[in-house]
Amino acid sequence: MDTEKVEKARNGNVDEIGNLLMENMKSMYRVAFSILKTEEEISDAISNTTVIVFEKIHTLKNAEFFKTWLIRILINECNKIHRQNKKIIYLENYNQTDLVYNDKYDDFGVRQAIKKLDEDLKTMVILYYFEDFNIKEISEIQKLPEGTVKSRLSRARKKLESIFLDENTRKEDLNG
Repeated sequence: MDTEKVEKARNGNVDEIGNLLMENMKSMYRVAFSILKTEEEISDAISNTTVIVFEKIHTLKNAEFFKTWLIRILINECNKIHRQNKKIIYLENYNQTDLVYNDKYDDFGVRQAIKKLDEDLKTMVILYYFEDFNIKEISEIQKLPEGTVKSRLSRARKKLESIFLDENTRKEDLNG
């Protein structure tokens, strides 16, 4: 992250805030998609996050942690929307999944396996493997101890391995 840009943004440069948000838009979308179910919810979460960033950028203590700060705000907004809409049931839209993951991982099986994870594990996998956050950064974003982040990533890897083994076993059974 270019700390000079972040410093300009912290000092009230509206154009620079916009540039920083645009630079992080794909990451924001992928993270929001991992938590929320519809384009409308994702759009709301990103819009709310944008407003908060414009209002609170001056409170960012360390310019190096802009992306961590931004993603933490986004996750909080996603969780707020998710709680509000918990009782609504949505049909899965597989085309959205293609948009989110195909620039980072072009393997449909991996995308489908990730979709089968619990929400907390899915978010960890997206942040660690797709957004390249380290354990410490994820710990700060999720407000969890580093040990919890490590154990959830480990649990996610085991669950993904189990999903892949089940898929392969089924394919072998079908092929005889």
